[in-house]
Amino acid sequence: MSLQCTTATEVVSHIQSGQRIYIQGAAATPTLLTEALSEVGDRLTGISIHHLHTEGKADYALPQQSEHFQVGAFFVGPNLREAVRKGYADYIPIFLSEIPQLFRRGVLAPDAVLIHVSPPDAHGFCSLGTSVEATLAAIEVAPVVLAQVNQQMPRVHGDGQVHISRFTAWMTCDLPIPEHPAGEPDAIESQIGRHIAERVDDGATLQMGSGGIPNAVLGCLMNHKNLGVHTEMFSDGLLPLVRSGVVNNRLKKIHPHKIVSTFVMGSRPLYDFLHDNPTVMLLDVAFVNDTAVIRQNPKVTAINSAIEVDLTGQVCADSIGNQIFSGVGGQMDFIRGASLSEGGRPIIALPAQTRTGISRIVPQLRPGSGVVTTRAHVHEVVTEYGVANLYGKSLRQRAAALTEIAHPDHREMLERAAFDRFGSSGIGFC
Repeated sequence: MSLQCTTATEVVSHIQSGQRIYIQGAAATPTLLTEALSEVGDRLTGISIHHLHTEGKADYALPQQSEHFQVGAFFVGPNLREAVRKGYADYIPIFLSEIPQLFRRGVLAPDAVLIHVSPPDAHGFCSLGTSVEATLAAIEVAPVVLAQVNQQMPRVHGDGQVHISRFTAWMTCDLPIPEHPAGEPDAIESQIGRHIAERVDDGATLQMGSGGIPNAVLGCLMNHKNLGVHTEMFSDGLLPLVRSGVVNNRLKKIHPHKIVSTFVMGSRPLYDFLHDNPTVMLLDVAFVNDTAVIRQNPKVTAINSAIEVDLTGQVCADSIGNQIFSGVGGQMDFIRGASLSEGGRPIIALPAQTRTGISRIVPQLRPGSGVVTTRAHVHEVVTEYGVANLYGKSLRQRAAALTEIAHPDHREMLERAAFDRFGSSGIGFC
């Protein structure tokens, strides 16, 4: 029977020692419940916590909580990086599309799930709001579901409908959803955006994330036609294209006329756009990020970022050397899906160097860096200096193409590295 509580502490009192907990993430992080869980941790032992990127504090990962909580994150956000670096939390590398399988197949099935939902409708159904991702699978298998019901959480169409009777315990609140308004792209991001926009065909299906480069790309697409969206996540930069009719989704094969995603993060106007909007569907990430689904859409153009790319095309996107920075996420899901789509373009985009002048096109990835996308999967790499088409190219040809789009200050170094490695100028053969 569903129990309404008055405080977050009462809700999390249903968690018992030795349980595995999954926490809904991104803008839908149930921060009142996570904070209450941290505060009552001294009565618990052997609690395993799993989640993707979360907002707010992650006090359950503080050193003094290590006797009570063991944290294994599928994606590491800013609130957890220090804990992972110091060993108070850990990182589980996995494709985002496969996380629901961990739950449904019983590999890491949660005993309890903490969620953040909209108020119930007239039929008693709450919405998972801005974030469905792997939370839907967690709810399916967890015996205990603990909810933060927020008056300000938008009701979003798609898979994230949960009847209030499914909640073990819940509480109400009226709090703003965490916001990440889109900033203006800088000059480098704008140039990268222009290069990518030139490679987006009319009728393409877009996958992009948040941040300066995706927003720069979206800002350059106002003269395109009949674009669709099937993406892991989206942010504010998409709204002008929807309002202008550039994005209309009519040529998509999978859910035509609908924007398909699995979570959303942005500003309040974006959340208002989501609320009860039948043109937006947030679906289970096992479906959204399924390569077999992605490839069915036309001209899938996947735009993903990187921390480093080596001269053979290997992409590091989750770590800086040994230090985990983020996660595998859905990059490989969409890079592969785009490459298999008819007319698709899988694109890796990054500035040619860091703000401190270190080249991001490198002879070899730093020791300890993870290869998120293999060189066999990479087709195009874009920096502010142009586009390197690696598809069907030899290692020597790749080195030459990547050197051409590196920052001019580092090209001589890269040419020497290519010569030392391949014993030629890097031109290669056809």
